[in-house]
Amino acid sequence: MKHERAANELMEMRVAKRAVPKLPADLFPETQDDAYRIQDALVARLVEAYHGRIIGYKIAATNETAQKQLNVTAPFCGRLLSHSTHCSGATLTAANFNHRIIEPEFGFRIGADVPPSEAPYTRDTIAPYIAAIIPAIEVVDHRYTDWTTVGAPSLIADNAIHGAWIEGEDVSDCRDVDLATHATKLIVNGETVRTGSGAAVLGHPLNVVAWLANVRPLRAGDKITTGTTTAVYFANPGDRITADFGAFGAASVSFS
Repeated sequence: MKHERAANELMEMRVAKRAVPKLPADLFPETQDDAYRIQDALVARLVEAYHGRIIGYKIAATNETAQKQLNVTAPFCGRLLSHSTHCSGATLTAANFNHRIIEPEFGFRIGADVPPSEAPYTRDTIAPYIAAIIPAIEVVDHRYTDWTTVGAPSLIADNAIHGAWIEGEDVSDCRDVDLATHATKLIVNGETVRTGSGAAVLGHPLNVVAWLANVRPLRAGDKITTGTTTAVYFANPGDRITADFGAFGAASVSFS
């Protein structure tokens, strides 16, 4: 089937660190539904190959800058995987990535299963299901020579161009904090290179979680990363990177 063959192609490209202008015509995802079927098949291969498991979701294209860069008009999601999730302070091998696109992101841990709802979830109605905030860094990676031109279905198929996730310590005391105005900064080799806030992601990070709850079932323990709060940074080998979330702590990663 097409989606199985496309997943095989994307898996081989990941292993070989190979990039193409776009997927071959007979494998190209024409619709989002097609793209998510390919993604599901690719994720199954990644879980099997690395003896891991699915631990949650990443949401992409949640801020205006990212949407303009990717030439898309709405968010889309991929899966977080145990083998590519690392504790803060990890050192990753730079050559294991085609690209090292750094995004400081508010992560969350879901505390209880989110039931189906006749009314769409909102920032306020999803909040009771949040058990903790997680300061995080996503490393975006992809198999395309130009990620800004291939379109949303191709990005979705490639597990929403997820490369790795670095998570800081959970913070459970977060109920009375306005995440929209909460500042973030990205520090590279001791120098602040990007600044932002939670308002960058659909106006508030919990708006992103609500969007996800309206399109995917969320279960207790799921981890969610909500998109970049700053302009992205393209990391170089040797970089030491920290995403600083102030009172919520930090996440850091280095590239050997």
